[in-house]
Amino acid sequence: MTDVLKIEKTGAIATITLNRPEAFNAFDAALRTALKNAVADINEDDAVRVVILKGEGRGFCAGADLKGGLGGSIEHLLESEFRPSLIGIAHSPKIWIAQVHGSAAGIGAAYAMCCDMVVMADTASLYMAFASIALIPDGGNTWLLLKAMGYHRALQTILEGKKITAQQCLDHGLINQIASDDQLEAETQALAARIANTAPLAAAAAKRLLRKVGEGSFGDAFSAEAQEQGKLVKSADFREGVSAFIEKRKPVFTGA
Repeated sequence: MTDVLKIEKTGAIATITLNRPEAFNAFDAALRTALKNAVADINEDDAVRVVILKGEGRGFCAGADLKGGLGGSIEHLLESEFRPSLIGIAHSPKIWIAQVHGSAAGIGAAYAMCCDMVVMADTASLYMAFASIALIPDGGNTWLLLKAMGYHRALQTILEGKKITAQQCLDHGLINQIASDDQLEAETQALAARIANTAPLAAAAAKRLLRKVGEGSFGDAFSAEAQEQGKLVKSADFREGVSAFIEKRKPVFTGA
């Protein structure tokens, strides 16, 4: 844990909190490095099945911290300091859940949408703030918006620098559920607990498939599913699931 990032682990659930509330958790060099390292470390922790990503203070994340200047090449900054943590979340064997309150702006929105699931406060929003400073969305935001919203709505959102309300996010399929501000923490924890109780090998396989098959054909998806299934039927969790089904009890999955 560092001053700009808090990490807590309770059972199979890890919680990462962006901790620069005085700057609305905007990414400076220290936070970029801390999150990059935290994602890598948690992805290697076999005891963790689900990760919650949230922000301290009044909002989730205001994006990149512009007050200190970006410095050097923006391409290098994105590739070396943002890409590892974002790709680390996308390719993680864990299920990542974003808990969003206030605003998730700029690349902060990318971190929220890059997670596998998103619970958003009813007063929260995703904000494509780039247009106001004559930039385009980065951090994978264009891809994430296009996949969820389609070309026409994504382009308008980008060009007009729109705030996407919680209800609009739900309607467009950008998030999983909305909670009131006072229930956001409880609702996110409840979802994380449910996911943590699923079979971890199967959860990781489902994530890999859904991240992959949308780019290929039906035949590609069929073959990818067959390959994943071939591995899963050899697992102890599969044998436990079958036994529990026959014995009419709740299965206990171990990830083996």
